[in-house]
Amino acid sequence: MLDLPLTFLHRPAAAQAPQPWLLLLMHGVGSNEQDLFSLAPYVPAPFHVLSLRAPYRMGPQANAWFEFGVAADGTRSINEPQEAASRALVAQTVEAAARQLGIPAERVVAGGFSQGGIMALTLLLTRPALLQAAMVWHSRLLPQALAAAAPAADLAGRQLWVSHGVQDNVIPLASARAIRDHARTLPLALSYREYPGVHEIRPEELRDSMAWLQGLTQATAAP
Repeated sequence: MLDLPLTFLHRPAAAQAPQPWLLLLMHGVGSNEQDLFSLAPYVPAPFHVLSLRAPYRMGPQANAWFEFGVAADGTRSINEPQEAASRALVAQTVEAAARQLGIPAERVVAGGFSQGGIMALTLLLTRPALLQAAMVWHSRLLPQALAAAAPAADLAGRQLWVSHGVQDNVIPLASARAIRDHARTLPLALSYREYPGVHEIRPEELRDSMAWLQGLTQATAAP
């Protein structure tokens, strides 16, 4: 039985997986751990799937990783103490889950949608020693993450998936392209995709991102 700092749902890896992986999923604002856990049947069998619940309650079954505001001119602001606290909790959860499941950092992936994607990307940029890759759907890059970023050299050998909807009406496509442009300055392997659609994971996007996950397991399989 896992004992973690955050509430979660767990789908174990396939019993026959010789080298299991760990995928941690983080939902967007106003949702909960049930949301992305619905994707667990599509996740490759070698992965343990942990879907996490954000710590700040907004309402019944509605949580957030941090509060935010959008000004009339589109400028975004966030509750920085909440973001820093959530970032620390996510790192602690990743460490604890990997330790309890016996999975090394080179087989750990953090993933998330929207605000959960922010958390996954921030974890990769600030604590790359904890994981091998991040999977970021319909999200954006926090300036606060850049301020706390690890040295670029620490990202060598890491992987990043970024995908976005061309018609996303919640987080504009420019935000994904900003992640792409920053990632290209770093020594990591970037997979960047744009898809027709709004602020949602479409079937083709899901298929491609799951194929990317499967590729991670094959690229690092023992000889």
